[in-house]
Amino acid sequence: MPAYIWQGNTGCAGSSRCGADAQCEYTMENNMEDKNKKPAQAAKPAAFPGRGRVAIVKCGTYDGQEVQIAVQRAVEHLGGLERVLSAGEKPLVHDSRIILKPNLLAKTEPEKACTTHPAVFKAVGALLQENGYKNLRYGDSPGNPMISVERVAQECGIKAAADSLGIPLGEFESGTQVAFPQGRAADSFVLCDEVIKADGIINICKMKTHQLERITGAVKNTFGCVYGINKGASHAKFATAEVFAKMLADLNALVRPKLHIMDGIMAMEGNGPQSGTPTPMGLILASTDPVALDAVFCHLVDLKPELVPTNVSGMEQGIGTWTDLEIIDESGTLTVQEAFEKYGSSTFNVQRGAEYRGMLRPVRFLAPLLEKKPIVRKNICIGCGICVNACPVEGKAIHVEPVEQSGPDCGARSAAGKQRRGVAVYDYSKCIKCYCCQEMCPEQAITVKKSLLARIADRNWRI
Repeated sequence: MPAYIWQGNTGCAGSSRCGADAQCEYTMENNMEDKNKKPAQAAKPAAFPGRGRVAIVKCGTYDGQEVQIAVQRAVEHLGGLERVLSAGEKPLVHDSRIILKPNLLAKTEPEKACTTHPAVFKAVGALLQENGYKNLRYGDSPGNPMISVERVAQECGIKAAADSLGIPLGEFESGTQVAFPQGRAADSFVLCDEVIKADGIINICKMKTHQLERITGAVKNTFGCVYGINKGASHAKFATAEVFAKMLADLNALVRPKLHIMDGIMAMEGNGPQSGTPTPMGLILASTDPVALDAVFCHLVDLKPELVPTNVSGMEQGIGTWTDLEIIDESGTLTVQEAFEKYGSSTFNVQRGAEYRGMLRPVRFLAPLLEKKPIVRKNICIGCGICVNACPVEGKAIHVEPVEQSGPDCGARSAAGKQRRGVAVYDYSKCIKCYCCQEMCPEQAITVKKSLLARIADRNWRI
């Protein structure tokens, strides 16, 4: 597979290719550099336009007209679509090739709140078309690389929404390696070819919980720009929440979506990002700053933004801010507290407790006893093997055992009455706690639990 250096839209360090004062563009060059040449020095990307600014609009249902009005108002709070898309290092014009990037994690119904709702996707697409942006594509790299993007989009209702607007599926079934020497954790990515061809990305993310990063929102949704099985390999390579977050920040600095719109009408709490519980938040959020958008999400569910690794790494990488927020709604500018009182929920089920890494040094030896770990609910598991396919560890940290070897809790059928092929079993000595298994389980049979000691620590230590 050929490798490319992707310059521009990355905060170029001012190399001989373009000059320090040149305006960056999306360009690719064959990576034919002298192997003895010193690698390019990492540089902090240029600040995103609209840094820290987040719009909130109330939207109680997925009624098409109500959603369209909410999306339009949210973008207007940011200055209007034309102003948003024309800002920054690479302005988008009406004939620019633009990707609509929803969350298409898995093949599920929209009502489960696992994926971007088709009504929100359609509202964004219609807004672009009404404003003269016609050269649109859509797509994502689903969690299970064995299932085509089109099949996932069809099940989630996104394909029907796209077809109604005449928006074709982009090239997300092939990828090309792209070098990114400015990266703090990752110096290259295998990006979907459509991402490389596009002039800009509109990130249509979902308001959800996430077992590794606590929440998944704008920053995390760009992971779908990475092609196929390379996503699993990234989990193995960047195994901790902090390092994985640094990689995600690098990815955002590389692909730099022009606009982020969050579907928070029906959010997901608890055992997310696929097996959680839908819960109404009744909100559309929008920003050109992915970190700020995720930080506002955190504030709305009474979660400290600094506990979310993607917020911390995102700000360090320069892709946004979680500290200097400007929150705007129909009434004007809100403080964080005012936004919470007006739109937030203190009962939203999300991980708010401390992690062992933040505890006092004298008790660091207890770290292994304080980790979360995935567990299988044997009465629900059907032994489909999707968790095994999702495991990025060489030799696999999970396998499926025949029913007869799985104990008295297991029979021929699951608690939901489904035919059982077997039951998933962990080898925790291999498990890296990436929770890919939990993320991709279609039966909600895998959950993540903390030990009693960890739950006690949650109440007594702070990061």
